[in-house]
Amino acid sequence: MQQLDIFADSRDVMLRNDVSECLQQRDTASARSALKALAGEYPDDDELPALTVLVHALEAESRVLFADHEALAVARRALANEVVPAAARVLPRHAVQPWVASLWRSLALRAAALPFSAAAEDCHAAPLWLKAGDWEAARECVKGIESWWHLAAPLAWMTETRYRADGLDAAWPLLAELAWLAPARFVALLPVLGDASLDALRRRFDAEFPGNGDSEDFRFFPAWLILVKPVLAGRLAEARVRREHKPSRATALLGEILRREREGDQHELVGLREQLCRLHGGLFDIYMGARKVQHR
Repeated sequence: MQQLDIFADSRDVMLRNDVSECLQQRDTASARSALKALAGEYPDDDELPALTVLVHALEAESRVLFADHEALAVARRALANEVVPAAARVLPRHAVQPWVASLWRSLALRAAALPFSAAAEDCHAAPLWLKAGDWEAARECVKGIESWWHLAAPLAWMTETRYRADGLDAAWPLLAELAWLAPARFVALLPVLGDASLDALRRRFDAEFPGNGDSEDFRFFPAWLILVKPVLAGRLAEARVRREHKPSRATALLGEILRREREGDQHELVGLREQLCRLHGGLFDIYMGARKVQHR
């Protein structure tokens, strides 16, 4: 983006600066007046369309609750596809996120009465609070969804909230639950979090895990993680185990195997290892391979 304060003696730059400053101050009337002046003197200015979008966005702010999910969907698309790119184009870099966060917050407040709908997952206040950077508000929204931990989207929102508010260590149990329940959501969340250590583990998993090479493999990411980072076994044990799901049982089983190893309970280990072999041969091979290396 070209800085708006370059060539300050230029009339068009001065007029653009006027609009930008009014926008950053969220002074709607002054922004409209400054925009009118710019359009009157420089109707073909390259940044006029983007500035117009931002002024319209300020003017359109409302406190009226959304009547339904479709109304929110329309507003959300406009903000994401039109307003955010326009802000990135014409506002100073440091001002973009705070400016658009205020608009996300406005949408979240207007979406407060809309219940979660599996048919319109993103049309809920929780992901809007995440966009606004208000982790506590997002957490409270998700907690208001019945059995949120059984639903892919709310579980992903709560996982991101936990990570943003408390860090990776605190988020491991929810990351495990998300991988078990909705591996595609888990994979999609990783670049959103942008955690270097988590990204490194993902690359290592892609290279080492004997799966099919698709997102479904990540259901076994928590179990594999116990093998490559045993120190996380305690954290992962805090996840809600889904006994009906093999990946969840495999994670719990490996945690139990590590515990029995520490206790030196060889009799129990034989049976537990047999269970692991039946549950997932690839994980069993990784487990036994690590033990052979340790005993060389």
